[in-house]
Amino acid sequence: MNPNIMISKKVSEMEESATIRMAQKSRDLASKGVSVISLSLGEPDFDTPNFIKEAAYDALKHGNTKYTPVPGLMELRKAICQKFLTENNLHFSPSQIVVSNGAKQSIFNICMATINPGDEVILLAPYWVSYIEIVKFAGGVPIVIKSDISTNFKTNADELRSFLTEKTKLLIFSSPCNPTGSVYGIDELNEIAEVLKEFPNVLVVSDEIYEYINFSSSHVSFGAIEGMDDRTATINGFSKGYAMTGWRLGYMGGPQWLADACNKVQGQVTSGAASFSQEAAIHALKNGKEEAEKMCVAFKQRRDLLLSKLHEIPGLKLNRPEGAFYIFMDVSSYFGKSDGKQVINNADDFAEAMLTEAHVGMVSGGAFGDDQCVRLSYAASDEQLKMAAQRIKEALSKFH
Repeated sequence: MNPNIMISKKVSEMEESATIRMAQKSRDLASKGVSVISLSLGEPDFDTPNFIKEAAYDALKHGNTKYTPVPGLMELRKAICQKFLTENNLHFSPSQIVVSNGAKQSIFNICMATINPGDEVILLAPYWVSYIEIVKFAGGVPIVIKSDISTNFKTNADELRSFLTEKTKLLIFSSPCNPTGSVYGIDELNEIAEVLKEFPNVLVVSDEIYEYINFSSSHVSFGAIEGMDDRTATINGFSKGYAMTGWRLGYMGGPQWLADACNKVQGQVTSGAASFSQEAAIHALKNGKEEAEKMCVAFKQRRDLLLSKLHEIPGLKLNRPEGAFYIFMDVSSYFGKSDGKQVINNADDFAEAMLTEAHVGMVSGGAFGDDQCVRLSYAASDEQLKMAAQRIKEALSKFH
């Protein structure tokens, strides 16, 4: 059997997740006895709070191990509606909520439910690695609006207007942003909303998975802006704010027609998320805000620590991320330099060199739509962050 014939064109053309690839490379190197500090994966290093785990234990002990409704347990969807109302000023009924196996599936559901071949989907770059691959898999045409460190990696309303057309179907962005940590404020979002009013058939997918890791000000949900409620899909979940990555639980709130369509897609792909994960999530929403706030404080301290160390390294361009747990640094000043063994020609080379020479895992910005930068996660201990920065400094000192 010829694999080249058997594998679909869609899958053949799909890029492997760069974050997962670099994490695997770090693990492979570590398996050879090398002391690797992996700052590549977007995963909190905190354990899931005990009261959430206890809720899952209780669910298991009481036999809550059966199939769940495709869009999620009713009690969880009601809790999500209450969270959206009290924290985000978003008004949903439970029927407008679809709980999925991670926020990634929520985004996949939306793209599969709305995109026809040739539809244009605007992505604000730098963007999360999976956006562009999901859009292409669904048959859409990614339209990338680039920004850089000079604008704090943000797109303004005038730039957005120049890319919107009658073919535009979706606008997808995250705030706080993965990979940059940038946060869109209320004035910036209002300006974007005003432009979108000129294009009433564009659905906005607002990825707010890092909502609870925000160092700047109170979080603003795009769907809460006047005129945007019936044309915004708000994505959130439990992985980042509650350190529940392995529980695979995300959710979407949106217009009823979209929830119905996503429910239809999910029903044919995975059906409902795990029963005991959902039971635990109910307790997380009702009792977990304090734990999330503690983690946010720790992440802010780590951001400041890592930034202070990276500022000691010549040639790196750094902004001050306002949320999430990443530093997206411009490393283009090292392009063309060599340590006598290898030449850094681009961000891919930089990330590879730091893994092989400094034994620090990071992800090239090319996967996020910016080939001038690399992403480092500071979801690690203070000691690991200090050591990683020192290793990077020593390795880069050899490139001339």
